[in-house]
Amino acid sequence: MRRREFLESAGTALGATALISPAVAAPASTPATANTATATESVEPGDWQGLRELFPLTRDYIHLATFLLASHPRPVAAQIEAHRRGLDENPADYLHSHNASIDAKVARAAAQYMGGDWSQIALTDSTTMSLAMMYSGIKVQAGDELLQTVHDHYATDMSLTHKARRSGAVVKRVALYDDPAQVSVEQCQARLAQGITDKTRVVAVTWVHSSTGVKLPIQALSEVVQKANTGRAEADRILFCVDGVHGFGIENQAVPQLGCDFFAAGTHKWMFGPRGTGVLWGNDAAWARSEPVIPAFSASYAAWLGMLPEEKVPRGMHFTPGGFHSFEHRWALPAAFELHLQLGKANVQSRIHALNTRTKEGLAAMPHVTLHTPQSPALSSGLVCFEVKGIAPDDVVKRLHRKGIIMSSTPYRESYARFAPSLLNNEQEIDQALAEISALA
Repeated sequence: MRRREFLESAGTALGATALISPAVAAPASTPATANTATATESVEPGDWQGLRELFPLTRDYIHLATFLLASHPRPVAAQIEAHRRGLDENPADYLHSHNASIDAKVARAAAQYMGGDWSQIALTDSTTMSLAMMYSGIKVQAGDELLQTVHDHYATDMSLTHKARRSGAVVKRVALYDDPAQVSVEQCQARLAQGITDKTRVVAVTWVHSSTGVKLPIQALSEVVQKANTGRAEADRILFCVDGVHGFGIENQAVPQLGCDFFAAGTHKWMFGPRGTGVLWGNDAAWARSEPVIPAFSASYAAWLGMLPEEKVPRGMHFTPGGFHSFEHRWALPAAFELHLQLGKANVQSRIHALNTRTKEGLAAMPHVTLHTPQSPALSSGLVCFEVKGIAPDDVVKRLHRKGIIMSSTPYRESYARFAPSLLNNEQEIDQALAEISALA
């Protein structure tokens, strides 16, 4: 196939093509030793012990902080290794034989898990990159208001701060609750509505707060935004943006049905994806209100050369940062989505909520512990935040580490101790961790 035909067919059928160097054409077939890996191991729905066996996590500790950075399960590691081997053995040929279609293949795998159209998904390296791409790209003017909550992570705070400094927009903040343990849907809706003005162009929220463990009622908040958008011109419509990383890989939720315009998440946390991978989903209206921040490769490059009409470039691919990345990690991401779908999204949600409920009930029964995360699974997810009377959060973490339990403290100005029961834990581990907290009385 001639180079022009290759670009046009790839852009039309796949929407994800990288330009083949004029001097180096892809081979007719990829060497056998460098074939794209397929997951050779699978797990039955709800088989949590079988899932645990897929991970090389040491058995010397009880791991209650796996949400931070995933250990690679064997199906993911196998694909990473196969792609790494192919790139090491023959970098140019392997790159050119995969780049024409594999980003679209990854986006399709993401859409199968997330819901929606694969063309609306951009591939990134992390939640932070997704947030930065999202907020940097949204078109705003001087005097426009960017409304966020006081509960957001540093990455959201700074992405909006940088955007405001560049554009002249103004960042406003609102507290959706005062006591996280007593949060309610109605309170969150009322507080958000009070913060919105005629100048509001962006509402930025975080699905699950890593500071308190609160899970926001995103669909209920979207109703507030939709009401505020009534009668607005398209250019003035509020874009509802969500940092979804600590619900992604837990909640049995199709992202397009949340009611948001943008959804950002890393995939190397609860999803067990390759380290250094993430996604950014946007609906068509949201992408139309945005400009790319980093030049994309793939079909965008072909459009730049005049070999592909601009309208044939899928939205998400146009916003996927170009340049050379850790290809073997990004290309192995479908294995993580496949693993979660094998387990069953409903099963995953039920299991993590059950372990978290067990944790919260145990902590709430201890007189020397203050639980800050809501008891209700409707307003919490995979993170449980608490205080031990008379002991600093970091000291709680250190004391449990000496007992063979890895947990964390929240990286915020007001810090709490934090458990994160996951699919890699069992009831016995939760009870052992609770017993050690009880012993701190």
